[in-house]
Amino acid sequence: MNDSSVQRVKVVLAGAAGWAGSALARGIARQQDMQLVGAVGQRTAGRPLGEVLNDPQIDCVVSASVAAALSQPPGCDVYVEYSKPKDMAQVKTNVLAALAAGAHVVVGSSGLSDADYADIDSAAKARQRGVLACGNFALTAVLLQRFAEMAAAHIPNFEIIDFAKDTKPDAPSGTGRELALRLGKVRRPDLGVALDQVNGPPGVRGAQVNGVQVHAVRVPGFVLGIEVVFGMRDQRLHIRHEAGGSAEPYVDGALLAIRKVGSQHGVVRGLDRVMGL
Repeated sequence: MNDSSVQRVKVVLAGAAGWAGSALARGIARQQDMQLVGAVGQRTAGRPLGEVLNDPQIDCVVSASVAAALSQPPGCDVYVEYSKPKDMAQVKTNVLAALAAGAHVVVGSSGLSDADYADIDSAAKARQRGVLACGNFALTAVLLQRFAEMAAAHIPNFEIIDFAKDTKPDAPSGTGRELALRLGKVRRPDLGVALDQVNGPPGVRGAQVNGVQVHAVRVPGFVLGIEVVFGMRDQRLHIRHEAGGSAEPYVDGALLAIRKVGSQHGVVRGLDRVMGL
């Protein structure tokens, strides 16, 4: 039972009936300092989320749109974008709508571009609100990103291998894209052979994301994995994160993001940026 004397963060969650969203909804319901006041989902719109998830601790109704969920009392402190729309423009629209409503935003959906985040950053700063964008909420993946940045500062050769199930449409994953963007800011890795000098089919050396070679592996048996391989003469370093079939690894990081997102204005990309690492 929640302690009524605690000032709770009011959360609206998009994608609350999905694989990861449902685990997060249950996680929010267990927190003393949070209240799940709204949810968004077209297929389950109009139904109590507790009924959809068979969890009596959850007491809110699913809305068909973000605008409808945000307009419901008692208001929203943090909007969590955890949906998986086919049109990524809808994610950007949702985030901007939440900022316009005065909420901070946690983004867990992958696929937004740097240009999208630039627009979102301007809107967030104008509203003096925070946006915390995380390609992966699993704490082991977050630590991988930070450790990889540390290694890239000292090792000039590295490449990323991005693992996922064969039905995952985006390549690289949000985790892989975010990692490449961050490592590319540390340095552009050396290539032993320039890409235009490779003797083989185009793309055989992977794709460049922010100057970093990324190889996307899509086969059954993986859920999500990410590995960075660093190499120096006669030595090699592998840093790897693997996720299993449960959504539980993402709950703790998402709860942390909800608690931390209001501590800054504008867009912050990466959960580790608010973890004091």
